[in-house]
Amino acid sequence: MNPLVVGVSYRTAPVSLLERVAVSADAVPGVLRDLLAQKTVGEAVILSTCNRVEIYAGVSAFHAGLLELSTVLAAHAGVGIEELVEHLYVRYDEEAVRHAYRLAAGLDSMVVGEAQILGQLRESYRVATSEDSAGRVLHELLQSALRVGKRVHAETGIDRAGQSVVTAALELGAAESGLEPANANVLVIGAGAMGALACATLQRSGVAQLVVANRTLDKAQRLADSYGGTAIDFAGLPAALRAADIVLCATASSGHVLSATGEAGAAWNLTEPLGAKLILDLAVPRDVDPALGDLADVILLDIERLGSALAGHTSSTDVAAAELIVDDEVSGYTAWLRGAQVAPTVAALRARADDVVAGELRRLDQRRPELTDEVRSEIARTVHRVVQQLLHQPTVRVRQLAAEPGGAQYAALVRELFALDVTSDSVQEALGSTE
Repeated sequence: MNPLVVGVSYRTAPVSLLERVAVSADAVPGVLRDLLAQKTVGEAVILSTCNRVEIYAGVSAFHAGLLELSTVLAAHAGVGIEELVEHLYVRYDEEAVRHAYRLAAGLDSMVVGEAQILGQLRESYRVATSEDSAGRVLHELLQSALRVGKRVHAETGIDRAGQSVVTAALELGAAESGLEPANANVLVIGAGAMGALACATLQRSGVAQLVVANRTLDKAQRLADSYGGTAIDFAGLPAALRAADIVLCATASSGHVLSATGEAGAAWNLTEPLGAKLILDLAVPRDVDPALGDLADVILLDIERLGSALAGHTSSTDVAAAELIVDDEVSGYTAWLRGAQVAPTVAALRARADDVVAGELRRLDQRRPELTDEVRSEIARTVHRVVQQLLHQPTVRVRQLAAEPGGAQYAALVRELFALDVTSDSVQEALGSTE
């Protein structure tokens, strides 16, 4: 098995496509099952955030695996695979590892250095583990990616640039609207992870009033209590919207929560002027009908606009230092993976040698029945020592060579020379289980 990443993000696809590809928390188990039902896919993890959807997989073949992952993702999104592939990015083997590590370090984020992605990656890994869809390749990859992310944040100053998407949205919104969070009345719609991050950020900004709205009042109440706010359910949205200066939306809804066109299922439809408002929509799919941005005195910023505004975000010395850490850690993982993949060949060679020794000892028993048990035991030990010494250097060397780029050819050569039968099952067994 080799790691393969297939994904779409704010860099490669419009928000309209990201909305369709997004995998809700409820849908993740079913999509994981669909992935594992594919012929070449042995492991799978799904990461779905406000600005990216990625499948991490362990596959036995690149081209077939790519087609299978793309097909499952297209079917889930309800789009043609021809349309989807125009926006996909693909990372395989070492580049898949590098992508995972850069992601965990915040180097591929909309706001470089933000740490929220670490929690999102950890949650995706937890779900995959609970669904038994992550095997040794992805366990090793994601555990090491989380470690790399922590190391980058601990050893570099990337956190100085690593403001959250919420902070970036508030700063951009303030620049366009003149509305600062400090001393403002702020309404946060959604009590999930992004909503919690928003509340924490807003509390540090010194808001005058914080209101948290959620379909489930109990969840809104727990979040509001944590940050000195007031909780409402969606029935209270009209009054809360009229009173708010800044509205931040971050739900997991599959449709618009705030609509300007009378949509069925929306929590609020426009029935009167809103007044001066800054609305920040950080959800994918979008929570806010884009038509609201056409209203007088309303400034609407969504993930698409935020991504465009941050596209020119400059790198720094800390980013360069983070890239060096990633390079170092990638080498470690790929060496482990290649070493694990050559293990079945080494095991098969040693097993072949043991079979040859056992056969010769049986023939010796038949030809020299007069030998004592003590003599037979000494002969057996001597022959085994000779074989082990002969095999030691070649097997150590083939492991070393296998850890280098292109190292798989050395294991293949050993299999060819000794006519060894190494199946894909034996490779997976050598990679081990995590139980």
